[in-house]
Amino acid sequence: MTTRADGRALAGLAALLADPTRAEFCLALLDGRAWTAGELARRAGVAASTASDHLTRLVRGGLLAEERQGRHRYVRLADPSVAQLVEDLAARTPAPATSPRTLRAASAGAALAYARTCYDHLAGRLGVLLHDALLARGVLDRAGGLALTPAGTTWLAELGVPVEPLRATRRPLVRDCLDWTERRPHLAGALGAALCGRFLDLGWTVRGAGRALRLSPAGRDGLAAALALDPALLAPPASRDTGPARA
Repeated sequence: MTTRADGRALAGLAALLADPTRAEFCLALLDGRAWTAGELARRAGVAASTASDHLTRLVRGGLLAEERQGRHRYVRLADPSVAQLVEDLAARTPAPATSPRTLRAASAGAALAYARTCYDHLAGRLGVLLHDALLARGVLDRAGGLALTPAGTTWLAELGVPVEPLRATRRPLVRDCLDWTERRPHLAGALGAALCGRFLDLGWTVRGAGRALRLSPAGRDGLAAALALDPALLAPPASRDTGPARA
């Protein structure tokens, strides 16, 4: 009986994300912000009444949390574990069979692939590069599973990220999160979130459209110095003109 009940619960959870509109809502909410029902409706190209019905199902299913301010209904992902679930599922989807139809869409896709937020931590090529550099620098170690080293604690303090408050949270300190564009892990957990926030506070990364982040010149130099990297490794890929965009 227990196995059957668990199977039904899992099927119910999968059904929540099996609808393209609900899946689009969850992907949009990976930016970590609270969105209104109207904003999500416009994002998915559906009527407000349709969006409201889908959001109600997602809230009841525990994937979203909601709050109301006056006439506005705001929703966000329920917690970091939901963001991990959505990102992990996205990483296992097949690559698009067709290229973006417009130059604008191609540029937006390239920006997301280079650097973006995954709920509250850094993802994309820059996030994977950071993850690998932290291992190479000795800030993280995999000898007994991914862990912060004593030298890493000192490095973080110099960067302005105290570790003890992070250990006091109920969230794992460090955790791999499979990146859906790179198909390799970036850094999540309390430390991943703290580093993403610190980079934004320092102006090393700047928010772009949606979930996209840009690395500022100061961020390129700062990260290169902190991680002993060649600054050229941090540069986003050059955009390429592949001919006139299709309408």
